[in-house]
Amino acid sequence: MSWHVKVIANRYADSVKLMGIARGLRSRDGVAGCEMGMGTAANLEALEARGVEVSGAGPSDLIVAVDAEGEDVAQDTLKAAEEELSSGGAASGASAGGQADREPPRSLVSARRRLSDPNLALISVAGEYATLEAHRALSAGMHVLLFSDHVSLEDELELKQRGQELGLLVMGPGCGTAMLGNVGLGFANVVTSGPVGIVAAAGTGAQESACLLDDAGVGVSQIVGVGGRDLSADIGGIMFRQAMHLLAADDETETLLLVSKPPAPEVVASLAGDLPAGKRVVAAFVGWEGNGDEAPFEIHDTLEAAARAAAGTEPEDLSELEEAVDAARERSAGRRLLGLFSGGSLAHEAVTLLEPELGPLEGNVGHGSDERNGGHAVLDLGEEEYTQGRPHPMVDLDVRLGFLEEAAADENVGCVLLDVVLGHGGHSDPASGLSEAISAVAKDAVVLARVCGTTGDPQDAGRQTKILRDAGAIVAPSNAAATRLALRAIAPAEVAA
Repeated sequence: MSWHVKVIANRYADSVKLMGIARGLRSRDGVAGCEMGMGTAANLEALEARGVEVSGAGPSDLIVAVDAEGEDVAQDTLKAAEEELSSGGAASGASAGGQADREPPRSLVSARRRLSDPNLALISVAGEYATLEAHRALSAGMHVLLFSDHVSLEDELELKQRGQELGLLVMGPGCGTAMLGNVGLGFANVVTSGPVGIVAAAGTGAQESACLLDDAGVGVSQIVGVGGRDLSADIGGIMFRQAMHLLAADDETETLLLVSKPPAPEVVASLAGDLPAGKRVVAAFVGWEGNGDEAPFEIHDTLEAAARAAAGTEPEDLSELEEAVDAARERSAGRRLLGLFSGGSLAHEAVTLLEPELGPLEGNVGHGSDERNGGHAVLDLGEEEYTQGRPHPMVDLDVRLGFLEEAAADENVGCVLLDVVLGHGGHSDPASGLSEAISAVAKDAVVLARVCGTTGDPQDAGRQTKILRDAGAIVAPSNAAATRLALRAIAPAEVAA
């Protein structure tokens, strides 16, 4: 195998589209790898780290790199990449005026001219260009969903202050999930409409909350993602406030569910003056350690508890799952736990439940060593060290498959805990892709999984659950429940009893 590279000059495609094309090409016979991205400094560095040599590419050029078995396979795959790019680029059919297909717009301004009064721009360009495009969208009177990351704190603050002045949302940077007017944006699940509006500084936190509400039969009105730094002391909750004001005017929203990793307590206290009259407010601040005195609303430290409070439902009976775990404990008791997560919020929620019982965890989420030294570990595979030069693990299963293969061969691993996140933008059939590796682990260890999705999702949560169970996994109704069952699986007999 060797890398073959093609540079397409002055050709732009957003990262979501490129991830999808690359994922499909990796499944071709004789192809060991495929990477696609713009020729930014960060992407060039990531490609170099993988042994890919690129010359003559700039930020406005698109790079296609294929690790293939032989020149013919490589050239066929590079050609297929260009065909995929072209097929998704041109408009389909005639325009409203009967004109033939036209080239896609090459700027936000030209795109806006083709549409009838658009009110939202989704921006997914390299971070160094994202701020300017977001300002252009605000100037045009549009809300902004800023999927891009690598936007500086100073630029984020300026964008959000300007959005607030204009009465517009700036969702992001790094906003991966939103649902406005029943339209999902980014990684989004298909959920029933209902009275709970979600404001979230956490992408998979929003997804898990929405799916739990859907499962409870309550449903969701809107999801406003705000980016992970919004409730920090530096940003001060600017877009949390803006979203709360907009949802206050939404007749379909009766309860607000606020979702975040631990926020700055002083920012939480300052939200008191922005609570919408006549609306109930519940918060899921994962890992929250405050005493609640400074908070102007009800706070829960897990996504599960807050969603249950917003829905007004009781905890689920886990007795059958507990029995299943107990029956398998000869493979897990007293051995090591390994968490492999695609969702950062879900990994963080697991850590907040595990560390009080197990102590500091290894990996890139817990409070122990970043290195893995043979102890309990939780890994967020969506962090930069695992995604440089490759798609997010909700799209690309390869990194997690590698860890599952390691776990199957490690006799010290007694339990593997993982999430399977569904919805638009994600892998088309993740359970099938993971099933063989899960079966190998389940021969000698317990596998606990949470399917974060709904039956309405393209992947169908019911079907995904069945595939995982058939592979030997125990599937829990929430990420928090899966984590508690994992603790039961590895606990000594007297503790589990």
